[in-house]
Amino acid sequence: MDAETLDHAVGARGDGGAKRRQIMEGARAAFLAAGFDGASMNDIARSAGVSKGTLYAYFQSKDELFEAIIRAEFTQAAERMCAFRREGDVRAMLTDFGVRLISRMTEPGVLALARVVIAAVEKFPKIGVAFYQSGPLFGASRLAGELIALERAGALRVPDPERAAWQFLDLCQSYVYKRVLFGVVDRVTREEIEAAVDAAVDVFLRAYGAL
Repeated sequence: MDAETLDHAVGARGDGGAKRRQIMEGARAAFLAAGFDGASMNDIARSAGVSKGTLYAYFQSKDELFEAIIRAEFTQAAERMCAFRREGDVRAMLTDFGVRLISRMTEPGVLALARVVIAAVEKFPKIGVAFYQSGPLFGASRLAGELIALERAGALRVPDPERAAWQFLDLCQSYVYKRVLFGVVDRVTREEIEAAVDAAVDVFLRAYGAL
């Protein structure tokens, strides 16, 4: 998580924003090193370079802290991701969005955080909700809005834009994302991502392209 993301999340105020950012950066490192269950508040305080008293002054619990990290990291990234390409045709827009999306999702740091969420969600469902709302749901909602605009322009036929948006996201992930998420392969190449997205766009336009 970079300083810009955390500044956005805390408002970069002069009322403790820098200390909050310091805690979140240290906590992120602790969670990635030990997992959600494995990282204690002592570990987090040590990683952040603060006392436990200071830590609890900002966050009442470990799950509240992790939820804040998730929302900070994924909300701003999702906002940047959903700056859709306006030049070119529908295929160019969908391809650009899909490649940027899967490239982001397969970054090592993002994958590591997603794995921590998956491991924690059974005991702490609010963490899963935070991840879902700030990442997948945000992206699907923004894409659905774009599909509505494209239908109004006569470029697509989309009876259910929300369902179509989720279908496109799933198509882009096909084969590529699950293999790297679950450690079947260490990484995926740009060429693999582009091939997966090109296939996804082909299928999507066959289903929803304007006649």
